[in-house]
Amino acid sequence: MLIAYLSYSGNTEEVAGMILEHLDSDYIKKDIHRIGLDPPVDASIYDYLFIGTFTWDKGSTPEEVKDFVLEIGYKPENVAVFGTGDTQFGGDDLFCRAVDKLVKFYNSKWDGLKIEQSPRGSQEQKIEDWLEGVLSDVRSFA
Repeated sequence: MLIAYLSYSGNTEEVAGMILEHLDSDYIKKDIHRIGLDPPVDASIYDYLFIGTFTWDKGSTPEEVKDFVLEIGYKPENVAVFGTGDTQFGGDDLFCRAVDKLVKFYNSKWDGLKIEQSPRGSQEQKIEDWLEGVLSDVRSFA
């Protein structure tokens, strides 16, 4: 599994770290990739890809994430998308719109995980529940 994310404020990075912690297993190979900072990766060597982003400028996907999608060069089957946002800027209509766009683009079998700002507190359970849904499919694959 690859967890690739872009984070400016640290919120999306924190969600990526929580996902990595919950994937803590000797049976699952997992890598983390900081979009825009780490060298390109070969996504084809992974069975599952987690992509994390924030939403930018009135519902847009950040350019670095778009570049990462282009670097991959194809649409992997098993992509799960997570992201952070802020309803303060654009309200519910624009909240985590980048997550929605990526879920649709990859035709993900899972709903995107949307976290309001920091994932700490009550939203930690939301991450665990979402990840459990993704992992139930992974366990049937194994």
